[in-house]
Amino acid sequence: MTDPAELSERERRAWHGFLTMQEDVRRHLNRQLLQDSGLSLPDYAVLSTLAVQPDESLRVFELRERLRWEKSRLTHQISRMISRGLLERRTCAEDTRGSHVALTPQGRESISKATPLHLGDVRRTFLDAVSPRQLDALAALSEAVLENIRERESAGD
Repeated sequence: MTDPAELSERERRAWHGFLTMQEDVRRHLNRQLLQDSGLSLPDYAVLSTLAVQPDESLRVFELRERLRWEKSRLTHQISRMISRGLLERRTCAEDTRGSHVALTPQGRESISKATPLHLGDVRRTFLDAVSPRQLDALAALSEAVLENIRERESAGD
C-alpha cells in the first residue's frame, strides 16, 4: 500500500503533468491574448463574465463567486480595469453598501474584439490537441474533482 504522504509514480506523473499543463496553457494563452488584444487572462475573465449578463454588470460579490477569486484579487483587478477605462462602478439600488461593476463602451469593444481571437487560440492550443474521447474524459475528471471539493467543503473538511 502506498504511503498517503507520498505519491506513486502514476499519481506523481498525473499530478505534476496536470500542474505543468495548467501553468503552461495559462502562460501561453495570457501571452497570446496580450499580444492580440492588450488584455490579460484576468481582464478577459472579468470582461467576458460581465458581457454575458443582461445589463453587462454584476454586484462585486456575484462576480467574485462566478470567477472563484479571492476578494482582494478581484478588488485589485477591478481597480486596474477601471483606471484603464474598461469597467465602471455603479451604485447598487438594492443595497447602498454594495456596488455593481459594469462594462464601459471601451470594455465592451475590447471583449468583442478579443473573444474570437482568444477562442481561436484556445482551440489551436488545447482543443485541437486532444481527441473527443480525451475531451470527454477531461470533462468527467473535472466534474468529479469539483464535486469532491463541494462535498468536502459542505462536510467542513
